[in-house]
Amino acid sequence: MKRLRSKMTTEELADSLGVARQTVNRWIRQQGWKTEGINGVKGGRARLIHIDARVREHIMSIPAIRKRQAVYQLAEAPSFYGEPKSSGLLPQIIDSLENLTLVEQERLHVLLAREGIHGFLNRLGIAELQA
Repeated sequence: MKRLRSKMTTEELADSLGVARQTVNRWIRQQGWKTEGINGVKGGRARLIHIDARVREHIMSIPAIRKRQAVYQLAEAPSFYGEPKSSGLLPQIIDSLENLTLVEQERLHVLLAREGIHGFLNRLGIAELQA
């Protein structure tokens, strides 16, 4: 099971949970999950599901999913007390990464594997100059 992002398509959520898209669509209707349309998709049927506490709770209530070893990925990230607050950049970066399509995520993964963080920062034009 993949990590759940804050917004996912029906297909992405179904794939990450190992269930059919129709199952996810049924949950959306039955549970009244919050969704939003995806612009530019013909027919207006493609939706993004807001993965909030209600959605996570429903997923965790399903015995087959709850029993999976990878279910730990559904849990919130642990809080580390005593660490200094970030500048606010990290949540912005995480939000941007979570909103990438699967294809964009794969391309970024390949780029980072090939060029590393220094090459990535160079491409963005924000790498520190070394003396």
